[in-house]
Amino acid sequence: MSDAPKPLETLDWSGPGAPSASSVAERLRAEGVEPMAWSNGPGDRYGRHSHGYTKLLMCAAGSITFLIGADETPLTLGPGDGFVLPPGVDHAAVVGPEGCTCLEGHR
Repeated sequence: MSDAPKPLETLDWSGPGAPSASSVAERLRAEGVEPMAWSNGPGDRYGRHSHGYTKLLMCAAGSITFLIGADETPLTLGPGDGFVLPPGVDHAAVVGPEGCTCLEGHR
């Protein structure tokens, strides 16, 4: 597991109107990945881990705070916010008070 080597590339909402699960899925498809959706309840947590692939993730509803790298730099995502997480970067997450729905795809 490693630190993020540089600031994460962001994926910002550029569509018309408010983001939705289907429009965020289209945004991720435009990045060349096939998205899958997941949801969590308020306060749910993901422990520190990393992946062997690049993860592209966008929030469609609610909020979630990711804790990135060894120093656990916080990155809070709301609807339409996203990032590209390189392989091997440690991260954890805490879901916001309204829960969240996110979509992600892998390279």
